[in-house]
Amino acid sequence: MKKLQQKPLFKKILYGFGGFILFIILLDKVIMPWYVSSSEAVVPSVIGLKESTAIEKLEGLGLDPIVADTTFDENHPVGTIVLQKPLPGAVVKTTRNIYLFISGGEPFVQVPLLKGKSIKDAKLALDRVGLKLGQVEEIPSGNPANMIFNQQFAEGTSVRKGESIGVSISIGMGDVGTITVPDLIGKSLQEAEIILASDSLKVGKINYQRSFSLLPNTILDQYPSKNNKANPGDAVDLFVTKAGEGTPEEIEE
Repeated sequence: MKKLQQKPLFKKILYGFGGFILFIILLDKVIMPWYVSSSEAVVPSVIGLKESTAIEKLEGLGLDPIVADTTFDENHPVGTIVLQKPLPGAVVKTTRNIYLFISGGEPFVQVPLLKGKSIKDAKLALDRVGLKLGQVEEIPSGNPANMIFNQQFAEGTSVRKGESIGVSISIGMGDVGTITVPDLIGKSLQEAEIILASDSLKVGKINYQRSFSLLPNTILDQYPSKNNKANPGDAVDLFVTKAGEGTPEEIEE
């Protein structure tokens, strides 16, 4: 019984040994001679070339270019080769795979919040993420002077690193327009209306305040104040007296 079990095992060992001998013969007589006799090529440098140009150059030498990945690179234009493996100068067999890494250009960054900042603070915020301050547009507005109130790209927008971001900055309301706001304090409301109309301006919001010392409808204050600049049709808000009810002593009680 034991002899019958040993025969199949012996045959397996014999077949395995025979297969190994056959592989050695093939390696020695066929595979190695083919590999040794295969033509060789020196890998050229394709760094900096456009993808299509690099592929054509490598294929012309019998090599097999393969685009491996796209990577962000500040020093190479989009679509050009930034890295190759094997490296230039390596001696390889023809048909060897040459892996190419393509430039995706500048990396993308997110635009920071610029609204409410000064130009100086906006530059610092942009510098931190690799962006630049673009065109600065000075616009009259009700916002505080020298404050950014609008930006070209909203906060969080993805743009390429190195991009310029334009902003709009307020120059306030005091230094714009062609009309000098007249002094209305102490004048009556009727007089103020006439003066403003003569300057192509108009009465805006009227805020009444009680007074016991001045006549009713006397101008106490105004906005914009005198000597500021305004445009034709702009309104001037007025603070105007109204008659007090009772005496000052009665009011205090």
